[in-house]
Amino acid sequence: MLENINFSDLLLEGMLSFMLFAGAIHVRYEDLKAERLSIILFSTLSVLLSTFIIGYISYYLLNYFGFEVRLIEAMLFGSLISPTDPIAVLSILKNAGVSKSLQTKIAGESLFNDGVAVVIFITLFKLAGSDAEPELGEISKLFLTEAGGGILLGLLFGYISYKMIAAIDNYQVEVLITLATVMGGYTIAHYLHVSGPLAMVVAGLITGNSSKNMGMSDLTAEYIDKFWELLDEILNAILFVLIGLELLIIEISSPLLMVSLILIIISLIVRYFSVWVPSLIIRMKEKLERKTLLILTWGGLRGGISIALALSIQPEMKKELWVTITYIIVCFSILVQGMTVGKLAAYAKTKNQVD
Repeated sequence: MLENINFSDLLLEGMLSFMLFAGAIHVRYEDLKAERLSIILFSTLSVLLSTFIIGYISYYLLNYFGFEVRLIEAMLFGSLISPTDPIAVLSILKNAGVSKSLQTKIAGESLFNDGVAVVIFITLFKLAGSDAEPELGEISKLFLTEAGGGILLGLLFGYISYKMIAAIDNYQVEVLITLATVMGGYTIAHYLHVSGPLAMVVAGLITGNSSKNMGMSDLTAEYIDKFWELLDEILNAILFVLIGLELLIIEISSPLLMVSLILIIISLIVRYFSVWVPSLIIRMKEKLERKTLLILTWGGLRGGISIALALSIQPEMKKELWVTITYIIVCFSILVQGMTVGKLAAYAKTKNQVD
């Protein structure tokens, strides 16, 4: 029964749009503006660095252990394992008393790096299925079409939703309009071959700010907040249950387990490096402490988006291999990092107070 569940389609074509919109609707423009440089760099430069570094390392590592993979396949793995999922960690960090600035960095990065990572993955996936030698111009065109088209579509649907909500004063209808925005926008993004995740992030930001501030009554804003918060919790609960169930059908050999454990360490080192490099630029504008980089690294959990992308790989591209490695890394991330990041944040806060 588990083998008959298309986990990839369920998450990428169904749950992801609602989860990204629900996350974006609670983010304030003012917070994003204050941390815009960090969020832009962490969600783009960090993802690109992580994709190519992990891709190259996994290519040589797997071939060394006797698993014959192509470089483009390893790059696909690099792109799917690079996005972070802070859903489980944000509440922990909030309870640990970390700064609002750090919470915004993690939330903002995750909202946009999911969309960026999906765009990179789709671009590489199309190139992997092509017999022609990929050219830089073709890669850039694919990337810009996916990303730019997704952002423009999100702006369009966000604006239409805003105008409709502003013309109505009925919270039931306005909640339904937000649902229609997600379902309609994501469906059209699929048919236009543009990034649905980026479209939903942009539409969610407009709904949670412009629509809420200028088009909703206080009662409507309260109902919409509660509705999307509850929906987000339900979908995340389903997601983690599915991740646990899918583990029952994963077959793991000793050599593959060894490679996966090595890649866990590599992914953490690369994660630190990929946030450290942008931090050099950020430091020109603001102070970014070493403890912040450590929390960003250890709190950068891998989640359902990585598994869904791995499951969408074609069988001839060593799908089973990549799915198994991804599951092991995600499980370590959720169980080990997720359960200890609160203690790390609390320790860093205490040490800072002592200093």
